[in-house]
Amino acid sequence: GGIQPKKRELEGAARLCPSCGLATCRRMRQDHYLSLFFVPLFPVKRGEEFWACTRCGNLCSGPQAARHYTSSQHSDSDAPKACPNCGREVQPDFTFCPNCGQRL
Repeated sequence: GGIQPKKRELEGAARLCPSCGLATCRRMRQDHYLSLFFVPLFPVKRGEEFWACTRCGNLCSGPQAARHYTSSQHSDSDAPKACPNCGREVQPDFTFCPNCGQRL
């Protein structure tokens, strides 16, 4: 037995990651549980909330920073843009996202 950390996802809605540019940044919290034979029994300590990308593992500061990063990062006219809704790359001359239909 002992105390083990366990990551928990707090919100189902994903945000844009400032590192990879995809909508894979999720709000999480690392709690500590009293465990017996590697089975968490009950929480002992509630941890701090953070944003983490499930694809690249980057720790994000929040959705506002992620949105600012993608809008300032792809300001060149020939560089591909990221859709603010689904996070997928689209061509710079597209007006609508071909994946989700969001206006760019």
